[in-house]
Amino acid sequence: MKYHPIDSKLFIKNRKNFISQMKPSSLAVFNSNDIYPVSADSTMPFEQHRDIFYLSGVDQEESILVLFPDCPNPKHREMLFLKETNAHIAVWEGEKLTKEAAFTTSGIKTVYWLQDLEKIMFEVMTQCDTVYINTNEHYRANVETETREDRFTKWLKDKYPAHSVAKSNPILQRLRSVKDPIEIELMQQACNITEKAFRRVLGFVKPGVWEFEIEAEMMHEFLRNRSKGFAYTPIIASGNNANVLHYIENNQQCKDGDLILFDTAAEYANYSSDLSRTIPVNGKYTERQKAVYNAVLRVKNEATKLLVPGTIWADYHVEVGKLMTSELLGLGLLDKADVQNENPDWPAYKKYFMHGTSHHIGLDTHDYGLLHEPMQANMVFTVEPGIYIPDEGLGIRLEDDVVIQESGEPFNLMGNIPIEAEEIEELMNA
Repeated sequence: MKYHPIDSKLFIKNRKNFISQMKPSSLAVFNSNDIYPVSADSTMPFEQHRDIFYLSGVDQEESILVLFPDCPNPKHREMLFLKETNAHIAVWEGEKLTKEAAFTTSGIKTVYWLQDLEKIMFEVMTQCDTVYINTNEHYRANVETETREDRFTKWLKDKYPAHSVAKSNPILQRLRSVKDPIEIELMQQACNITEKAFRRVLGFVKPGVWEFEIEAEMMHEFLRNRSKGFAYTPIIASGNNANVLHYIENNQQCKDGDLILFDTAAEYANYSSDLSRTIPVNGKYTERQKAVYNAVLRVKNEATKLLVPGTIWADYHVEVGKLMTSELLGLGLLDKADVQNENPDWPAYKKYFMHGTSHHIGLDTHDYGLLHEPMQANMVFTVEPGIYIPDEGLGIRLEDDVVIQESGEPFNLMGNIPIEAEEIEELMNA
């Protein structure tokens, strides 16, 4: 791994919090992700399943975590099952976790090799009544691929049909949405790396550069700062490309007079950051571009103030819609008749700002969190309003990541990343 070791007390605490919400005489199982094939002998880079990472810190394939807090054998209350490593594997694939290294990483003393899994599982399954399975119930989930977790769940339910089944996901949705200080520091690291990359491209962009060249500059900065890369597929959208919300081709030349909308950010230790900025290709906003830009910035600043404990996500978006409506009226993009005659299910402002303003962020870019429950301190949200005007070849989005505080305004993890139009112009022309 490129990132620095993480203190195992984070994972010990996470397991303790999860176990506290398990039913009596119950067992929970968490699997790593597969390494997914491309073709022939090619594979995609490994990405660990965020739940087993959250609970153990283990960041390698073919790993299984078992939690059984009421087990009569104290050795089996927390167990890791790992792919056995040896000198041959070390030569061909690189070093894998030894049992000692797994303990250092996770704080789990009982570590077995995977070949012992079925024997140990039979023993502990005869001692429990309920088994927690780990299903993906995120509100954005749309998964067609059968995962390693899915296959294991099928095997477990088929082999032990008499056990009651419970779901891990509702517990994890609540736990993962509220961040530990160590997690917030890891996310701050991701934001700091993102800042370095953004400042780098401010000095690089000029008329005639290509979107993919900018992507390369950012990736260079990410890698040299211990990130494995972008936290999500990068959007570097110049000119009218900015009006395609998920434009990812990044294959166009940046033209004098256009803007570039960046939605690009680094990961660090599997934690995400999520940044949007919009800069002028030639280093100078036009009067119209700056007017729209500052309108988006005002909405972002005011929307941020609304992210406080007790806020309901849906109500928050209604209030942000009012802020945006006011700005669109001021820009002449809407008139009073548009607002008076609007469809309540698709308000007038949605013509120019059609996406949501905030989502949870953490181990996943669109992180766990139950949107119908009130916001809490130490949840981390994006704030990302935008105005999109295809008729003018103009799209502007601004986005920061903020931590909800017990009182007062959220703490901006991206507070050092340039956002004021004048500062961006100054840096681009330095």
